[in-house]
Amino acid sequence: MRYRRYYRAGGTYFFTVVANKRQRILTGDAVRLALREAVWAVQKKYPFEIAAWVLMPDHLHRIWHLPENDADFSERWRQIKRHSQYLIGADTRLWQKRFWEHAICDEADFARHFNYVHFNPVKHGYVSQVSDWPFSTFHRYVKQGIYPLNWGGNESDFVVAYD
Repeated sequence: MRYRRYYRAGGTYFFTVVANKRQRILTGDAVRLALREAVWAVQKKYPFEIAAWVLMPDHLHRIWHLPENDADFSERWRQIKRHSQYLIGADTRLWQKRFWEHAICDEADFARHFNYVHFNPVKHGYVSQVSDWPFSTFHRYVKQGIYPLNWGGNESDFVVAYD
């Protein structure tokens, strides 16, 4: 059976994108900066709002809100991967070919994925406190009062099968 993506104009989606062969390279300065530049460049041409993100050494998670008249998240990821690969100039492939997406279906689903994104560095054992991981939107949401600085979450509240 062939996997079919679910496209919904104006939808909110959770994504997992993985480095080629799970190389632990995504949090290095060069790749991180290339990825940031690629996202900004693609957002100018294909607008989308990033609700949450975390960058791990070998994968990333993002939650995006797409514009009301647009459902093409695949083209956005294709362009982000292509542009970041070009900027890094790597001799080897930076990204796995595919990515995984989940269409967020309601507020509870959004909250679970939002928390999962921010708890991911603790889940994988990189830090013991969410606040110790610098590569996520967690600190933005602390400043906005969404999370307290000492938020640790409860892993049993999250969807945990996406890595």
